[in-house]
Amino acid sequence: MGLVSNLFGISVTAPVISFLPIILIAVLFGLAMDYEVFMVSRIREAYLHTNQPGTPVVQGGRPATRIVTAAALIMFCVFASFVSTQDTTLKTIAFGLAFGVAVNALSSG
Repeated sequence: MGLVSNLFGISVTAPVISFLPIILIAVLFGLAMDYEVFMVSRIREAYLHTNQPGTPVVQGGRPATRIVTAAALIMFCVFASFVSTQDTTLKTIAFGLAFGVAVNALSSG
């Protein structure tokens, strides 16, 4: 099957679970919106302190980006820890969520 299948312990192929896209989209969209709301609220707080249009993006965005990246790393580790289970349904959901969180964190930073 390949090197990646041995890495994740996948011995047989299986069909995609019908509710997997719905769960992935719901959870990943919710996490992405949480990250965005947190970053925008930090930028707004910085704007209220400075009343300048450009500076708050840097002042509020820089610390918020670090926190969002740390939160995404924690979520990735939590989801990736379930990839090693024997249940293929849980393994599929965990892999999809871990991959989605990683892509979201790398694309929004």
